[in-house]
Amino acid sequence: MKQLEVQIMGQNYMLGCPEDSESRLREAVETLDSAMCKIRDAGKVKARDRIAVLAALNLAYQLLEPIPAPLETAQPPAYPLAGASDADSEASAAKLHSLLQRLDAALAATNASA
Repeated sequence: MKQLEVQIMGQNYMLGCPEDSESRLREAVETLDSAMCKIRDAGKVKARDRIAVLAALNLAYQLLEPIPAPLETAQPPAYPLAGASDADSEASAAKLHSLLQRLDAALAATNASA
């Protein structure tokens, strides 16, 4: 196991990495960094922990989407929680607000017990 220094949203992290998985880990870091920066840059969420949770939810959502066929015509998946710009933006904003309220409650409970 080797140590790999990476940067996510401007913060350095040392991660353990199997010798043959460095490129996959770097790709995962780049994907996460991009997702987090996109949410941060949208300006609606400032707290790093909230940004991380929303990015994780968006990435998990993308992983659970069925793969369209054929792949040549596939559209890139949308970020449903990071702020939509179409007619669904109100519904997305309501989902985001609900998620942030639940996240606040969970973080408050965690901080109260710590």
